[in-house]
Amino acid sequence: MLRIAITLIALLLPTFAAAQAADRVDAYESATGTVLEMLLDETNLSGTEVEVGILTFPPGSESAAHVHQSTEVFYVLEGQLEHIVNGQSYMLDPGMLGWVRAPDRVTHKVSEDAGPTRVLVIWAPGGEAANITGNWARRP
Repeated sequence: MLRIAITLIALLLPTFAAAQAADRVDAYESATGTVLEMLLDETNLSGTEVEVGILTFPPGSESAAHVHQSTEVFYVLEGQLEHIVNGQSYMLDPGMLGWVRAPDRVTHKVSEDAGPTRVLVIWAPGGEAANITGNWARRP
C-alpha cells in the first residue's frame, strides 16, 4: 500500500505543484552537477512541515557522508542509486524506496556506468533544502 501511495505522489505531485506554482520551480545545481528542483517548500506551502523535490544525480556522483535533521525519503524515478545508511548499502532501482532518519549517516552514490539518476525526495519536517543548497548555484 505504501508503494502505491508513493507511486501516486511521484506521478501526481509534479502536476499538482505546477498547478499551484506554475510560475516558479526553484532549481539549484551543485559544483558536481547534482540538480535539485523544489516542487513543494515553505514558499508555496506556507509552512515548514514538509519539502518535496526532484534530485538528479549525474553518473559517477557521490555525496559525502552526511546527516539530516529531518526524515529523508527517496523514491527512485529512473536510474539506480546506492543508498548507504550507517555503513549498510542498499541498491535502489526505479520504483524502490529508501529513507534515513536523524541521526543516521547517509551517502548517495551513482555508478559511473549508469545514466543520470532521478529521485523524488521528501523531507519531513522541511528545512533540509536550504541546508543542502546553501553553496549551490541557482538555476534560471
